[in-house]
Amino acid sequence: MDVAVVGAGAAGLYTALAAARGGARVALVSRAPLAQTASYWAQGGIAAALDPADSLERHLADTLTAGRGCSRAPAARVLCEESPARVLDLEQLGVHFDLDANGALSLGLEGGHSRRRVVHAGGSATGRRITRELSALVAVHERITVLEGLTTSALWVSGGRCVGLVGGPSARPDTAETAVLAASTVLATGGAAALWARTTNPRGAIGAGLGLALRAGARLADLELVQFHPTALALPGAADGFLISEAVRGEGALLLGSGGERFVDELAPRDEVARAVEAKHLDDGRPVHLDMRMVDLARFPNVARTLLRAGLDPARELVPIAPAAHYTMGGIATDLDGRSSVPGLLAVGECACTGLHGANRLASNSLAECFVFGARAGAAASHGEVPPNVGSPPGPGPSPAPPRSARAAMWRHAGIERTREGLEVLTLEPFPLAGLVAAAGLARRESRGAHRRGDAPGADPALDGHHTVVSAAEAMALERWD
Repeated sequence: MDVAVVGAGAAGLYTALAAARGGARVALVSRAPLAQTASYWAQGGIAAALDPADSLERHLADTLTAGRGCSRAPAARVLCEESPARVLDLEQLGVHFDLDANGALSLGLEGGHSRRRVVHAGGSATGRRITRELSALVAVHERITVLEGLTTSALWVSGGRCVGLVGGPSARPDTAETAVLAASTVLATGGAAALWARTTNPRGAIGAGLGLALRAGARLADLELVQFHPTALALPGAADGFLISEAVRGEGALLLGSGGERFVDELAPRDEVARAVEAKHLDDGRPVHLDMRMVDLARFPNVARTLLRAGLDPARELVPIAPAAHYTMGGIATDLDGRSSVPGLLAVGECACTGLHGANRLASNSLAECFVFGARAGAAASHGEVPPNVGSPPGPGPSPAPPRSARAAMWRHAGIERTREGLEVLTLEPFPLAGLVAAAGLARRESRGAHRRGDAPGADPALDGHHTVVSAAEAMALERWD
């Protein structure tokens, strides 16, 4: 194969299509059937400056402001420049975005944005619509071979270069491994927010791609920068942690304390809102509520359905919410074309870290990232060659699944509020990624964006633009990325 793509969420699907449209032969490896990934459940939209009253510079300014002085400006500029074209390409591929009464794209407002610039497809069902359309295109593309039900357990590295992967059937882990030889391998395995006990993510979002890359010798960056979504359903039962989209607040939903009072700007950046919700809950000793009664629930059908199934009528009742781990800004360190520090290995989407999000992701820049950098990674991956004499593929790697104790320790010691003492305890956790998150949090001796240390409550100007970086061969360090 020319290109192997691991992961069939929005980033993986679009990267596979981009490479195939460029003439490459692509193997798309997915442990789950197509259209059953985390992207399928994504409620947010795609941020793009499409309104004539908006501009690239405004979108860029909002992105850098949300990033709290830690965004990699060239990466942020690439996203803001190229996102409008990616939205138009998705339309041409068959994705039907929501339109206003005049037939133009309906643009939503979300926290941290100074203009309406978020496009949705089916309201809060955007992820579902996009993955469904892209999955259908991938399934019939003549240059794409889909390997469903295959879990990648190790990357194949020869002479310091990644030349493919090995994996086995997801439902039968005792079965012999399958080797996929490829000139370029792209990891699009999603994030790691399910390493925390309370999360909005599917249980499979455990940073599996980060572990694969680390064992292959790649550098990881910004592992301490984890976004906690402020409005996850707080209700015992299967629906606990269900994400209630920020777009609901963009359409007028309010956050209320136990006395019915507002206590925060609902459209402030997520790190501010999540901390305010957590603080209010601790102060009152009672749940914080989201008031959706004035919102047109027809715009958010899956949110309304889920709440009704959980026994709540959002048209008449207040909805109890609490923060939950939602999005990992950190990941596999890459350049602006998705290339990691290991030749032949690329990464895109939430498992990658270009630095564009800085210390706090601007709402709906994540889906934009999937398509902007997916297009770039697909093009870059198409130009590799398999070297001769690569030898035999490796054996399977260790299980990426964390024990329950690790998830509890992550929530306790690397949650919304952290301390040096707690992070030091977490470094002793046997699960590798937990220890690396703790080490990164200790290295960043400040509070910035999604990383808040109670023992270092202010941002350190000397750390502006700095990113924590680690690899199997390098100790944790802070680097300035220009």
